[in-house]
Amino acid sequence: MLQGRILTAQGWLLGRLFFEHGRIQRLEEDASVAADQIILPGFIDLHVHGGEGVDIMRGGDAAQHVARAHARHGTTAMLGTTMTAHAAEIERALQGLAGAIAQRDPAGARVLGVHLEGPFLNHRRLGAQPPLVVQATLEGVQRLHAIAPVKVLTLAPEVSGHLALIPALCEMGIRVQLGHSAGTYEDGLAALQAGAAGFTHLFNGMTPLNHRDPGMVGAALAHAEFAELIPDLHHVHPGALRAAMRCIPKAYGVTDATAATGMPDGEYALGLQRVMKCFGCVRLVLGDSLAGSALTMDQALRNLVSIGLDLADASRRLSQYPAEYLGLQDERGILQAGAWADLVVMDAELQVRNVFVEGSAIDLAGSGVA
Repeated sequence: MLQGRILTAQGWLLGRLFFEHGRIQRLEEDASVAADQIILPGFIDLHVHGGEGVDIMRGGDAAQHVARAHARHGTTAMLGTTMTAHAAEIERALQGLAGAIAQRDPAGARVLGVHLEGPFLNHRRLGAQPPLVVQATLEGVQRLHAIAPVKVLTLAPEVSGHLALIPALCEMGIRVQLGHSAGTYEDGLAALQAGAAGFTHLFNGMTPLNHRDPGMVGAALAHAEFAELIPDLHHVHPGALRAAMRCIPKAYGVTDATAATGMPDGEYALGLQRVMKCFGCVRLVLGDSLAGSALTMDQALRNLVSIGLDLADASRRLSQYPAEYLGLQDERGILQAGAWADLVVMDAELQVRNVFVEGSAIDLAGSGVA
């Protein structure tokens, strides 16, 4: 049982939350309960490359380590995210992820599946991705999906064959996102009409908005219901964050976290790339491109509140909306009877005090590089 200010499906409730066998049993209102503790739905991060010195592309037990690292910051469910690489390296990463998906580490977040970010990108908008892009084929995606369940797939819709592939990917239950794209506004609109559902790290790695050439960003702002944003206040200006959230009803936050997350300044791996963490940013060692982030979801919450969002709205953009995007709205990202007891308990300064994943308490003191 937990008590305090609880963000329920209907809004704030001062009272108690009861959970058992991994599920929320009931919520009770009680005006006499102290309001010094804030209870929110656990964060759901749909774009995670690494954490605490470990990169998902390493394979093996990397995903379990990353899931433990992010759970300590309130992330209760996540997608392990790949980088563009040679086919054998992507398959190795997915083989490691398959084990983490099948069996949750008791000390970690639930790994829901894979976000395949590449290699189906445009070479003109690689960002920090290595130049190993390939054209997507249904057979190729099916082969990867058979290794580990792909829940989200990023592609550049203007690449030959990609637009025609979108309906088949949707039939597989994959959320197709547009990103690392040199496509036009018209390319983005056509992809949405074909079934694409979102945008990968909106503003970053895509054609920008211009009033006579609205680009991929313009397609998102004009037509999207969902889109990723990285609210580390480095990737996107606070004003652009607010503009996107005003235009896109269910724009949601992701970390795009790398192995540098939770680590001191220094050099780390990001797939085949070497990156440097310094002054809160992660950049390619060779070049100046931002290369993922060092963000955690609790810091994302504090950042969103700092730019003017109220706490309930900020929370929804880190829990409820990602759950809705994946079709999990009745089970995760929301505090109601019957949902998983995925909970983050915070103090008045929005510092994490307790985390529960499917009703199991997470040891916040755990640390170490695997």
